[in-house]
Amino acid sequence: MAQPVTTTAPAKKASRKKASGSAARPATKPVAEQPPEEAAEAAEAAEGALGLDMVLVDAARGPLRRLVPPAGTALRFGSALARRPGSVAGRAKELVQELARVAGGSSELAPAKKDKRFADPAWSGNPFLRRAMQAHLATARTAWELIDDADLDWQDDERIRFSATNLVDALAPSNIPVVNPLSLKAAIDTGGRSAVEGLRRMVKDLATPPRVPSMVEPDAFTVGEDLASTPGAVVFRTDVFELIQYRPTTEQVRSVPLLMVPPTINKYYIADLAPGRSIVEHYLASGQQVFMISWRNPDERHASWGLDTYGQAIIDAMDAVERVTGNEQVALQAFCSGGIITAMLLAHLAEIGRQDRVKAVSFAVTVLDWARAGTVTALMDEESVKAATEKSRKKGYLDGAQLAEVFAWLRPNDLVWNYWVNNYLQGKPPPNFDILFWNADTTRMSATLHRDFIDVALDNALTEPGKATMLGTPVDLSTVTVDSYVTAGIADHLCPWQACYRTTQLLGGDSRFILSTSGHIASLVNPPGNPKSTFQVAGSTPADPTEWLNSAETVQGSWWPDFMTWLGERSGESVAAPPSLGGGELKPLADAPGTYVFDK
Repeated sequence: MAQPVTTTAPAKKASRKKASGSAARPATKPVAEQPPEEAAEAAEAAEGALGLDMVLVDAARGPLRRLVPPAGTALRFGSALARRPGSVAGRAKELVQELARVAGGSSELAPAKKDKRFADPAWSGNPFLRRAMQAHLATARTAWELIDDADLDWQDDERIRFSATNLVDALAPSNIPVVNPLSLKAAIDTGGRSAVEGLRRMVKDLATPPRVPSMVEPDAFTVGEDLASTPGAVVFRTDVFELIQYRPTTEQVRSVPLLMVPPTINKYYIADLAPGRSIVEHYLASGQQVFMISWRNPDERHASWGLDTYGQAIIDAMDAVERVTGNEQVALQAFCSGGIITAMLLAHLAEIGRQDRVKAVSFAVTVLDWARAGTVTALMDEESVKAATEKSRKKGYLDGAQLAEVFAWLRPNDLVWNYWVNNYLQGKPPPNFDILFWNADTTRMSATLHRDFIDVALDNALTEPGKATMLGTPVDLSTVTVDSYVTAGIADHLCPWQACYRTTQLLGGDSRFILSTSGHIASLVNPPGNPKSTFQVAGSTPADPTEWLNSAETVQGSWWPDFMTWLGERSGESVAAPPSLGGGELKPLADAPGTYVFDK
């Protein structure tokens, strides 16, 4: 029987030191018309596109450095193996024996079923290609076994696996033009045009940041038409944000409005993608009044914007919502880095006696406790943090294109080499997918906010009362007593669900925790109607996430309706929908999606 092998670094064994809480225009095909398997692949490739975590990595080191672990980690890895010469010799012997079987044609190594790089029949049918593939698989397996044998602490283990993954995946035979059968077939079928087109695409991509293969064509969608097209208007604008009020689609609406706080990296319309996949659209159809913050894309003029700036912006947005609706209370829903700011602001409101302004709060894929929160946390060391913050200080901002490059190399098979083969070796345009288009629509982060986020994460400051401040008051999350709805993705590699779960233990109020299918982004963009969608929920939130998981029940479908039911119970009575947008002295300034969303 063939032995399935993956070249992707396997997770470290649970018994080790790491804790469980540890990240084309041509023939355009609308998302809704994509085959389910194609859409699923694109969604999988986009996982983790949203998040603070990638901000916490040194975006200035360059791709080559990602193939080399920090010197201290490399030294400890080498020392650990030196203390185990028997293990090293044994692994080397096993590798030599396996390579001999590969050369003789008797090896039974085969790629894992989910490894699509070697899915073409030629990899198994052609003797030369089969040997190239099996030699790579054998070498990769030995690399992971040696890392396991070293038994490093969790941070060094993550660093070594990160570097090894980048190196091993880069050396895969599927990345070589004259070897990959897809490349050869495309060249034959097109009379060589695929090679010319692939070279053109490569030159174009490498000429400007993020210098990785394009995951989507720049003209695949149009913001305001294909995406972010839910009707509404900007009713308030400051230097920091625009406030969008969406037009109700029901005759009756809940009296307490919902204010959505998007992440501070990437544009807000992750919550308003294509029709039928828009979170905002679903909320409106459920009778919810919805307002959205659209952050300005900062540049060097806004270098001083920090956590306090964005915290005050949320207060300003709440004030504007009150002026429009006449309701003194709002519900908040915040995504990823927006959730960090929102949590700190709630602690501030509690400190000044104004927490009653918030009726309920939802945190989506938000990590407030960074204790072993994933690969990116492990990659943070003094040198990389200093380089990142110094670069953003000099420029006044952290460039989103650089962050996109860093993120791509966190999952090279999905986010680099997959598109290398498609775009360059086959000369094909990448498939259109709304999440990938949104992911490519990057924004900058002000230098001060970048530094503030890193300081909070490195100190894990939100887990200790008073260690962080917001608007001059100490942050104590245990004083946040409003009911909370916390969501996470079971396959999220940037914000592991266990880390998101710990939010329920930091807050002082009642929490409902939802564990959605998929990962970072697909767990959010999870509209009703997908027969494969499920989420898990339990009646309580004990301290141990494993205990929660053991008691959780699986519910068929999307969590969106569940959230609407939960929020509806906390959103007051139904009232007549407003006949027009704006209110009081606040008049519509521009149609949705506004102007800030178009800033480049």
